[in-house]
Amino acid sequence: MSANSGGTAKIGTDWRVRARQPVGYDVRVLTGLLSPSNSALADACGTAPGRSPRCLLIVDDSVDVLHGDRLRAYFEAWSIDVKWHVVPGGEQSKNLDEVVAITEAMTGMGILRRSEKVVAVGGGAVLDVAGMAAGLYRRGVPYVRVPTTLIGQVDAGIGVKTGINHGTHKNRLGSYYAPEVALIDPEFLRTVPKRHIANGLAEIVKMALIKDAALFDLLELAVHDLDAAAFADGEPGGPAVEIMSRAIGGMLDELEPNLWEEVLERSVDYGHTFSPSLELRADPPLLHGEAVAVDMAVCVALAHNRGMLGTADADRAIGLLRAAGLPVTDPVFTTDLLVEALRDAVKHRDGEQRIPLTDGIGSATFVHDITREELGEALRFVRERAGSDTVLVRAAR
Repeated sequence: MSANSGGTAKIGTDWRVRARQPVGYDVRVLTGLLSPSNSALADACGTAPGRSPRCLLIVDDSVDVLHGDRLRAYFEAWSIDVKWHVVPGGEQSKNLDEVVAITEAMTGMGILRRSEKVVAVGGGAVLDVAGMAAGLYRRGVPYVRVPTTLIGQVDAGIGVKTGINHGTHKNRLGSYYAPEVALIDPEFLRTVPKRHIANGLAEIVKMALIKDAALFDLLELAVHDLDAAAFADGEPGGPAVEIMSRAIGGMLDELEPNLWEEVLERSVDYGHTFSPSLELRADPPLLHGEAVAVDMAVCVALAHNRGMLGTADADRAIGLLRAAGLPVTDPVFTTDLLVEALRDAVKHRDGEQRIPLTDGIGSATFVHDITREELGEALRFVRERAGSDTVLVRAAR
């Protein structure tokens, strides 16, 4: 809409408003983030000669225990005035009360709307909650992400989505709100438990299955050595460094053209059709990546049964998930739950199934006509494989 040549407003009864909002943010992988000699985090907080910035630090409670002293020493070294707000890690923090508590911390600090930052340090759940709060407060204050888990560093911490759970639904409430920068330091992974390394590997396997056959081959060769130390101490040119780089680069390559999900056929939704319904209902509870792994195993079976994936490759895919320490079945995952989950996914995907399936390892295509019978057959296929040791070991090549 524009003014007329006389400089006065147009008079009428109908207007159409068009606007564009550019989005740009950095994703940086670096080591020694909390070393006082490393300026990356201080720069993200807005340090400048003669200026001592303030920030609101939203920190995962486990990270506070493990790295709190180093964080405090770092901010003190850079003369950054930090207001500290600790959030419980994990899915229990992804609720509206926690979002509101963070906004109240912003009010208590008196955060300035554009020049002072929210800095979120922790796993994917804390990043989600902090990002949602930053996006809501005064309709948006700048924030910085510092993911400290593997799943945060390759998935949850590098996109623009924020969200909280509602009822039995995963991420039912949320928004798109980009950070100014995501700072990824693999050294944080040194203190991550084995189960949570496997949790992050699920999202890496996802990228291999739908996009990067070379990454899949690399994972098969290295998976038994991919522990916390391997990622934290990864040598340049080594498998852990290449695996992380390929996973992050592949994810960003898929996200960038479609950040706002205007196109609902998203290959990165692989493993995320049925898992949202499973993740919040499993007993004992599953981590996000574990639920995604169970979903991926079902999708491998669906692709196999449709002739899109050969038996050998289906066994390789399920075998890789198991070798990574991930589940491929769960008692809660029944045909009825799969049907219910698919029905909910169809609503989320605007009336179509839009299920990404592997069309050979490293490639994906979308299907829209999966039936209840196919889901039952897929479950049977996975359960048969889960009971066989033959899929645990990669064939020599």
